[in-house]
Amino acid sequence: MSLQALKNINRNAAADANEQPKNFPAMLEQFKGEIARALPKHINPDRMARIALTAFRMTPKLGECDPRSVFAAVIQSSQMGLEVGLMGEAHLVPFGNQCQLIPGYTGLMKLARQSGLVQDIYAHEVRVNDQFTLKLGMERSLEHDPMTGFGGFPASDEERGDVAGFYAVAVFKDGSRTFVAMGRKEVEKIRDNSRGYQAAKRYKKESVWDSDFTAMGLKTAIRRLCKFLPKSPELAAALALDAASEQGKEQNLNLNDVIEGNYAPVVDEETGEITEPDVAQATQAKVAEKPAEPAKAKTAPAAKADAAKAEDAPNPKLKVIFDQMAAAKTIEALDEIYIRAEGELDGTELEALMREYRKCKSQDGLF
Repeated sequence: MSLQALKNINRNAAADANEQPKNFPAMLEQFKGEIARALPKHINPDRMARIALTAFRMTPKLGECDPRSVFAAVIQSSQMGLEVGLMGEAHLVPFGNQCQLIPGYTGLMKLARQSGLVQDIYAHEVRVNDQFTLKLGMERSLEHDPMTGFGGFPASDEERGDVAGFYAVAVFKDGSRTFVAMGRKEVEKIRDNSRGYQAAKRYKKESVWDSDFTAMGLKTAIRRLCKFLPKSPELAAALALDAASEQGKEQNLNLNDVIEGNYAPVVDEETGEITEPDVAQATQAKVAEKPAEPAKAKTAPAAKADAAKAEDAPNPKLKVIFDQMAAAKTIEALDEIYIRAEGELDGTELEALMREYRKCKSQDGLF
């Protein structure tokens, strides 16, 4: 059995009762060897499978989801280097009959550090009895002295009082820092605009905002901070997945894209809205809507050849970047080339950059 067998398990194909397993645990067991070949070299497939199975069993409603969507979410999480479940780096969450992959705030911090340009990143809540000073302008500063209790140790949350707000700080490799601070009302406004929170209220269900407001506030501050940080493809993908969840949209995780490392939804920088979760599918749909022109129609092999040529022939600007990536001798050098180029590209060019980055990163010889 090859990776192609794994790719054939996609969300859009009807499951064959005689060939495909009917639940996620069985699928995990059947395709264990193919999973190992699809994962990055530093990921232990046995550990990934155990963690995924534990996370699946801890959320019974995942059993009602299409097992292929759970499978795709687990592979995507592993491709990004995040562990689902108890560690809090990422979570498997039912969304109708599909499984969504929701990165936690610890996962976002991990990916920010792995970019190579962020030395440290952290977030804290500020409570009403803490001492908090924020200064903006030419000389920005942020000081937070949590209320202390017996022996000078931090007081309990009850003693410190209600949450007044949150802040997140990033320390760059050169020692410089940047931060964001958000008051409680601002965080609650973001919460109230979340489609997931709105749906929970509409159906009178408890949301994660109700059960763990502090963790969600920390994640909101981290997510805002990440907008100002250099982003690796993994961090960009994690933020896009999170944005889809907040907007109440399907993430459109497809096994073919996930296995090849090509999942890259496009997010509008101004609104944070996902504009085209799958550009390739959207393009195909637009082409399909146009009436065929029999006299100019091409044979399937010719059309396929043209598509391959188009994909293999990047524009001059991308070609220069791709050549630099191919010449990189270390992972750090490759990351730096990507991060410098990422700020200058968007749309399909950014997707092409991500694909080339992952292709170069998977090659042997980099250290």
